[in-house]
Amino acid sequence: MKFTLRNYGLSIVLLFFFLSFWIGQAIVGRLEYNEEREDRGLPALAMNEYLHSSHFWEATGENWESEFLQMGAYVFLTAFLFQKGSSESKDPDEESPQDKDPREEQNKPDAPWPVHRGGWVLKIYENSLVLAFASLFIGALIMHAAGGVRLYNEEQIALGKQAICFSEYLQTTRFWFESLQNWQSEFLAMGAMVVLSIFLRQRGSPESKPVAASIAQTGDED
Repeated sequence: MKFTLRNYGLSIVLLFFFLSFWIGQAIVGRLEYNEEREDRGLPALAMNEYLHSSHFWEATGENWESEFLQMGAYVFLTAFLFQKGSSESKDPDEESPQDKDPREEQNKPDAPWPVHRGGWVLKIYENSLVLAFASLFIGALIMHAAGGVRLYNEEQIALGKQAICFSEYLQTTRFWFESLQNWQSEFLAMGAMVVLSIFLRQRGSPESKPVAASIAQTGDED
């Protein structure tokens, strides 16, 4: 057990926090949504009903969408953009191991199988992290829009107005306001991490340069 926690503790703790906060979101979200329904003269939803509601999935998709955009953009942009002095950047003046052509290491015994396979399989694999985040972003965007249009139409009908279709909802200011307010915050957070890591340190964290490293050192290597 100690060996498992020591080697996989970061994933386990992150998963624990994710599930804890998601459960908290569901509990508080149900209370909020039921207050809105009460104002419209509608019956309250039980928890199992709320977990299938547009309110829950619209909020979930809206947040996941921005997080996957953040991580995908970060992985992609750091492949070719630099920030001198940041622990989050490759050094523009040095060769990076991440830039090495994997085709030169196809005979390496412990290389992943796509490296041994080569061809189109390797081409996909060497871009697979960005592709995965892009797919997750698109999926979350669809989830946000699908839940959003259902919630929007509930409100429209309650006001005696006409419901709209999925494509029409994608053109509403509401959908883009919900998306853009989250997207801008994600890029602000990324920018803060890149710039603050030039000057500030956190001993023990791989996201920080060594505490004694100079301001000009780029990356986290000694």
